[in-house]
Amino acid sequence: MMTDRSTGTDPAAAAGGTDQKTGALSEVLDQIEHTLGGDSVSVDDIVQALGQHSFASVMLVFSLICTSPASAIPGLTASVGLIVAIVVVQMMVGRKSLWLPGFILRREIPSDRLGTAIGWMRRPVRFVERFARPRFHILLHRPWLWLPMVLILGVALLMPVMEVVPTSGSIASAVIAIFATGLLTRDGRLVLAALVLLSALPLAIWRFGPLG
Repeated sequence: MMTDRSTGTDPAAAAGGTDQKTGALSEVLDQIEHTLGGDSVSVDDIVQALGQHSFASVMLVFSLICTSPASAIPGLTASVGLIVAIVVVQMMVGRKSLWLPGFILRREIPSDRLGTAIGWMRRPVRFVERFARPRFHILLHRPWLWLPMVLILGVALLMPVMEVVPTSGSIASAVIAIFATGLLTRDGRLVLAALVLLSALPLAIWRFGPLG
């Protein structure tokens, strides 16, 4: 995949492509739905469908998949955590084009499970689209954007451990999805909400997880 870098690119601007469009969440799901065909869909198929510059779209899709019934696939939570961590790091350093290692790109998701996940995701996506709109743009740029990105990176790196803690990976992924939605719709209020939820995430996992 392309590896060119930008100099001083803002992380929000690095979302790129369709990520600048308000109300594009359903379009992101449509792009993924077009990849369904054979018995399985690879991570590479999904990334190519979204575009190599669509950092926030990639983060959103995989975090949503991890909150859907497809999260029951063994190893999916760990894979999503690794994908999100790599995406966030590349946004922070200002890359213009997304790179993922080959062993992740070759990972496959059964088409029937992905199709079910997409159908499951459409209702909450349509609900969010009713309210999301460009606002509080200051929260979409440095230095304000760095704090939630650092917290998301930390959460993503812990997601492989969450494989053994039921629901914890889905809770973490839902918060990451809120952040990615804020970038996609240019809604700083959602980014702020993600920051608040990230701060409360350990308590939420304890309360709603198996120990709650």
